[in-house]
Amino acid sequence: MEAEKCIGKRVLDWLRRDPVLAASCAAALLSTLFVPPSRAYLSYLDLRVLCLLSSLMVTVAGLKKAGAFAFLMGRILKVVHNTRTLSAALIGVCFFTSMLVTNDVALITFVPLTILMLAQRQRLMAFVIVLQTVAANLGSMLTPLGNPQNLYLYGRFNLSAGRFLSIMALPTAISLLLLCLALLWIRPEAVVAPVEAMPACPKAVLPWAGLFCVCLLAVLHVLPYGLALAVVVLAAAVLDRPILRSVDYSLLLTFAFFFLLIGNIKSIPAVSQGLSTLLNGRELTAGILLSQVISNVPAAMLLAGFTENYEPLLLGVNIGGLGTLIASMASVISYKLYAAQESARPGRYLALFTGINLLFLGVLWAAAALL
Repeated sequence: MEAEKCIGKRVLDWLRRDPVLAASCAAALLSTLFVPPSRAYLSYLDLRVLCLLSSLMVTVAGLKKAGAFAFLMGRILKVVHNTRTLSAALIGVCFFTSMLVTNDVALITFVPLTILMLAQRQRLMAFVIVLQTVAANLGSMLTPLGNPQNLYLYGRFNLSAGRFLSIMALPTAISLLLLCLALLWIRPEAVVAPVEAMPACPKAVLPWAGLFCVCLLAVLHVLPYGLALAVVVLAAAVLDRPILRSVDYSLLLTFAFFFLLIGNIKSIPAVSQGLSTLLNGRELTAGILLSQVISNVPAAMLLAGFTENYEPLLLGVNIGGLGTLIASMASVISYKLYAAQESARPGRYLALFTGINLLFLGVLWAAAALL
């Protein structure tokens, strides 16, 4: 009895730490009241998305532990001369690396470095971290690898890599231009000589780089996704078994719960038809607005089940990552990293975050509507 209580407490604590997981679990359980459990539930799961997401999370964790990202940032910092170029490097590396290693990984990796480099410039630090967050959310929208909603929609609508890039290239270019303009607000002042690049051991990085290529081939439909997952898991078990524990299993469970919820909703004819009619022609707006309250990953998964008009939906849930703090869960990561400092001013950060995000959101929403 005590053991059962202990397990129950751990589960509850886990759900409290991840409100999106808790909400998806509750919604999925509620949906079973209307659609009783059956073998059909298994068909709701998108195994391709779950396998690719697992493979990428393991591989990126391996690259990070091997020192690949620290080495990259160190090399970039060697060429900075003032606060503006330093800020450009810190923001730019989030923008470009997020295209391949996801927005949350980019922020987890590089925001702590910003806190270290700008410890004596608190006002500038908050501004740069906000722009890093915006950069990671916008840079990641260019590729299917950039964030979970892209990976899901890429597979859900069976898009080619070329088609995906053609949709997202112009909004990404506009985003980069806006970030460059934002840098003009930073006064160029002399900075202390940047830290030396941390050495990266090629022998440690090379195997993980090879596994990343395996993941990329699976994303591009060259390799079967099941084979890619098997190769990555087996290689990780040999190279560094603890890496397997670093996988965000709560994200995988969240996806599974949403697959279950969406499958059950689609099984209720009246609800499914109503949502399809309501969404028709409003995918861009629906994607942006729904992302503000439930974040863009679940918004993409929910809305994709009721429309085939993928282009405005893809734009909506990516641009919708801007706005509120919970519009993209990656934004919560950078906020927590900033707020953990003793000298942090969370209220000022949130005000700055909201103002900058709404400005970027307004410009990109207008641009997407024109597209």
